[in-house]
Amino acid sequence: MQTSAKNRSFTQLIEFQIEPHQQPALVLALSAQTEHMARHLRGFLSASIQASDDGRRVLNYLQWQTREAGEAAFQAFENGEQDFWQLIRVHQAKSVTFGSFQVLHSLERSHDNALHCSLVGER
Repeated sequence: MQTSAKNRSFTQLIEFQIEPHQQPALVLALSAQTEHMARHLRGFLSASIQASDDGRRVLNYLQWQTREAGEAAFQAFENGEQDFWQLIRVHQAKSVTFGSFQVLHSLERSHDNALHCSLVGER
């Protein structure tokens, strides 16, 4: 069964390359911004903020119900109290890489230790 592209969930990956001493503050700032988006923006599904062991990278993973919800969230992030570009400057990011993806397949373990697979559809 095919699902239209409009009904697929949408993932944004944002990777920051920074100096190790900047990592804790960037993680804290992204955590606050992500919690704010989760509370106030429609379509939020999940998020994680991951830090590399060497301290030089931070990955912000955001998942939304639709592409439109993800794009609206990024616009809100850009125009927020601490806008996205200010966040980059304050934490002296050397580079920022953006990625957007349609979710086609997911696998997760439930509280009862069962694996649940979801095939969203083919392109």
